[in-house]
Amino acid sequence: MRPRWTPHQRKTRPFKPCGTASIVAVAIELLVFAGCGQQAATPPVEAKGSAADTFSHLSPASQPSEDKFVGSKSCRDCHAKFYEQWSASKHGTAMQLYSPQFAKAELKPQATDVVIGKQSYRAEIDADQGWIRETSGGKEIRYPIAHVMGGKNAYYFLTPMAKGRLQVLPVAYDVKKQLWYDTAGSGVRHFPDRRQQDEALPWTDRLFTFNTTCFDCHVSQLATNYDLAADTYRTTWREAGISCESCHGPGGDHARAMEAGVKGHSSKEIKIIRTSEFSHERMNDMCATCHAKMVPISTDFTAGDRFFDHYDLITLENQDFYSDGRDLGENYTFTSFCMSPCLKSGKLDCNQCHTPAGRPRYEGAQSNQSCTPCHAQIVANPSVHSHHKVESTGSSCIACHMPMTRFAAMGRTDHSMRAPTPAATIAFKSPNACNACHTDRDAAWADKTVRNWYPRDYQAEPLRRAALLDAARKSDWKRLPEMLADIGNKKCDAIYRNSLVRVLRGSASPQKWPVMIAALTDESPLVRASAAGSLEGYITEASLDALLRATDDPVRLVRIRAAAVLAPVRPDAVPDAQRRASLEKAIVEFQKAMASRPDDWASYSNLGGYWMESGDYASAVKAYETALKIEPRTIGPMVNAAMAYANVDEKEKAEAMLRRALATEPGNAAASFNLGLLLAETKRLDEAEKMLRAAFKADPQLFQAAYNLAVILGQEKKTAEAVQWCRKAHSLQPDDLKYAQTLAFYLRENGNEDEAVELLRKTIERTPLFLDGCELLADILERRGDRKAAAKVLRDAMEVKEFPARLRGAWQAHARELAK
Repeated sequence: MRPRWTPHQRKTRPFKPCGTASIVAVAIELLVFAGCGQQAATPPVEAKGSAADTFSHLSPASQPSEDKFVGSKSCRDCHAKFYEQWSASKHGTAMQLYSPQFAKAELKPQATDVVIGKQSYRAEIDADQGWIRETSGGKEIRYPIAHVMGGKNAYYFLTPMAKGRLQVLPVAYDVKKQLWYDTAGSGVRHFPDRRQQDEALPWTDRLFTFNTTCFDCHVSQLATNYDLAADTYRTTWREAGISCESCHGPGGDHARAMEAGVKGHSSKEIKIIRTSEFSHERMNDMCATCHAKMVPISTDFTAGDRFFDHYDLITLENQDFYSDGRDLGENYTFTSFCMSPCLKSGKLDCNQCHTPAGRPRYEGAQSNQSCTPCHAQIVANPSVHSHHKVESTGSSCIACHMPMTRFAAMGRTDHSMRAPTPAATIAFKSPNACNACHTDRDAAWADKTVRNWYPRDYQAEPLRRAALLDAARKSDWKRLPEMLADIGNKKCDAIYRNSLVRVLRGSASPQKWPVMIAALTDESPLVRASAAGSLEGYITEASLDALLRATDDPVRLVRIRAAAVLAPVRPDAVPDAQRRASLEKAIVEFQKAMASRPDDWASYSNLGGYWMESGDYASAVKAYETALKIEPRTIGPMVNAAMAYANVDEKEKAEAMLRRALATEPGNAAASFNLGLLLAETKRLDEAEKMLRAAFKADPQLFQAAYNLAVILGQEKKTAEAVQWCRKAHSLQPDDLKYAQTLAFYLRENGNEDEAVELLRKTIERTPLFLDGCELLADILERRGDRKAAAKVLRDAMEVKEFPARLRGAWQAHARELAK
């Protein structure tokens, strides 16, 4: 079992590098994409007292008053048919109390122990109270089963633990196979393109804590009532399962209105939310709150609200998706659904295929009826389209366009509704519908077959996009211009464009900035929000104007991402009153978003970034320390806390925090790199060199480590090796002029003047505004006695009007001197 929500953390700047200006630092990028956290409209809270004191001014949104909610049973008298359908549905029973009656009806006894590490687990379900028995080293612990979640594919069981936690127990029940299995172990993925894979977490981990992770998709009107100071929950909910009021809003006013004889049928008249009045988009947004892999930015979603006013969405930048967008891990449907051409037509919502209780409207031989409204001709004669017999599985629309795969005992249907692409299986190891049925054949056979059936190469464009995204996820920027073009190409769907925007944060090429600024006006709020986040650390006249406009965007997610990136900009420094006011409001919204999950470590980590950017390093330290109190193993806050400590000149604490990070995750690239910078700053160059080498070994794309190592080696007069490392940095970031200049400098120092001259000439030809390169090239030519060539370089530079007049005047005088 994996959470449907994902913690997020914004990137923050590292501590100042060592004394020489040539050493540069790299920002941490720990999680799937940048979160938020920036400067407040009012002065930040002074970092004194306990963590609870520091963050006491932040509080989640309040819940409606008790008399507004009346419970689903109150609906039964007037809506008996709907109540009966709902109460027995998987929505209605998403959470239920464990009972012997439930066990007898739904579970089979566990035949053999589930062994996890050194512990053995067995469910005891025959007695009045169910238990999970843990045996280890001759000792036995029994955990009572209090609640049961799920039931469509699997049942998960909850037990009460210390500090008010409800913990998902280590064994779950596979409904289809009628077998007990390892809950955490079932969630381990095997990535096809790299060695890295998930390791099963201990079942006591916070990610298996119901109060923290499950949110309110299994119960209704949940209040976690988390106490930060005590790290304790006093969690309550009004009703187990997804209640009537989860989708229709509080029913108290409605009941009173109907008792009073109110006439009419609209939501306003009868005092209840009627989802039949929703647009397709609003209906999908409501369902997405439980069927999306997302980042919450509020806890007060009400049916009819926009999804992106309350959540951010995880897209294909995440490794739980194959590069072509098929599911690898558990992704909860909505991301792939947004890629569906049927959804993008504007004519489809969840209720087309599902009842409000979650059941399919048409199943088995009737399943194609869901597609009839838009595809009647194909449904009437499926063989012409499918090339399969009418009665075969291959003529079922969902078999080819919505194939089911399984993960962690969960069956998930691909809601992208795209055509089968066996060529993507060959290229990216993703599943395809053809081989889901034809298991005795391979993807090459399936690819050849569909190409024979359909002469138009419908796979070409999906493969092209998948290849671009795959390259970007691997930090391969050879096709960067094509990637940037796709971001602005409205023919590409928003999920793909958004994924590119997010992964391009890993590119240091300046070519991306105009594209990211332009994406702030994209028609998709998701793309606009990600574009705002991508501009972190790039505040120019153009980006500042665009970001300030974004703080007044109609969608909250965009506003808070823009406010986050504008952390270095104080509102009182914004001259335009309207823009200043929108920035101040967006900053307050950001703070509220970070307060919505007071038990989420990433919220405090984001606040740490917020205070780091605003220059309040003491508050940043407190925020990062609070994040680590909640989640002690998380590397990002450790590294960022070290930066904050260094900024308040507590270098010993900074070093201790970085060494703690490396003890937690030996060889971590970010921790190794930043420790290398800190050691260099404190003149321990031998140790610094060792850490920077370790950082580059851990991440061969970490060009900043290669560059800083080159500078250290240059200081130690190891010029040949400095050239080697600087060459690596330059090859990884060929558009960065600083790296070209430094490589040319060390090439000259190492006696490779011809190569240095060639490098500088080519770079200047490509980028005429390379001021330092022009001066260095002229200097090299002059020193080797080629005064005429040196003078020409300076005269050519004088023609570049963007260079300062004072410098051009100095170059003119020197060129005359060289010509004598």
